[in-house]
Amino acid sequence: MTLATATVPTPPGPFTVVVDGDGAVVASGWAPDAERLLDAIGPDRLPRLAAALADGSLERRDELGAVTDAVAAYVGGDLAAIDAIPVAATGTPFLRLAWSELRAIPAGAPETYGQLAARCERPRAIRAAGSACARNPTALFVPCHRVTRTGGALGGFLYGLDVKRWLLAHEAAAAPALAAG
Repeated sequence: MTLATATVPTPPGPFTVVVDGDGAVVASGWAPDAERLLDAIGPDRLPRLAAALADGSLERRDELGAVTDAVAAYVGGDLAAIDAIPVAATGTPFLRLAWSELRAIPAGAPETYGQLAARCERPRAIRAAGSACARNPTALFVPCHRVTRTGGALGGFLYGLDVKRWLLAHEAAAAPALAAG
């Protein structure tokens, strides 16, 4: 199956998205192209993207319709724009549950790794919750940046703490307007 990719400018840097034939996001993150995105996430976690790059079936586009429109809307302050975009990440049952729960964390209201573990009905699985964030191949659409350490320290982020800081500040500034609307 052919995958399609596009890169969108965002304030913290270029954001690359890869979608499947159904328009579901299979990979996304702050990288200038799909090759560097694959390097960041790892070919073992994105075998479909690695195969598409190897055999030339990755189609580069200027935009991906609703997906790139949602990224632009999110950057413009419509934080809910990313919520309806389907994702097609593969992982263990716990990873899929954690990624689903990450999508339920409201923008502008970060939670801790412990709270994410509790959302997954495994309150003692704090390290597993952290691992689910670290293994998330669909950044932004599965907003792992909304998880911090107890006490508010940022924790880690694959694309760097400056990007995570920008995302959290952007959401904190735009969330009151979202709640009022």
